[in-house]
Amino acid sequence: MKVRRLRKTPAHLEITAFINLIVVLVPFLLSTAVFTRLAVIDLALPAQSSDAIAKLDPDKPLKLEIVIRPGSLEVGDRHGGNLLPIGERIPDVASGPDTRALAVLIQAIKTRFPQHDDATVLAEPNTSYEKLVKVMDAVRGGHQAQGSKSVQVDYFPNISIGDAPIVQTAAARP
Repeated sequence: MKVRRLRKTPAHLEITAFINLIVVLVPFLLSTAVFTRLAVIDLALPAQSSDAIAKLDPDKPLKLEIVIRPGSLEVGDRHGGNLLPIGERIPDVASGPDTRALAVLIQAIKTRFPQHDDATVLAEPNTSYEKLVKVMDAVRGGHQAQGSKSVQVDYFPNISIGDAPIVQTAAARP
């Protein structure tokens, strides 16, 4: 008996529709992709200080500290104390910290200590991120007039951040 076999031709894959989809989908996905640029600020944590280190010593180099308090900024030297007149602070303005007054003071400090590049910004726990960044930007650098040009100048580019020391109020003392 003869066996009948059906001759089957191999099926062709029809991928034209898939290729059309890819041709349309790839440019669409690339055009709608969000490419982000991350800005990274190099920071270093401040060294641990003890009461012996914090004592006033005129022979020690400048250890600039900017303390962010609610409503004001304190600028001082870890070894020499407050760099503003006694009891004075830089008060905040309506838009936040007074970065102009801070920049003028930082510029004056930099002219007295041109070899120093380190500063520490100490913030209280409830300090907003925007306020911290504004203060860091004012300490890091600014614009200085040279002739008829305004030139970008680095003041204290090596910034460390940390927690501000707690201030006891008269009501909180026993």
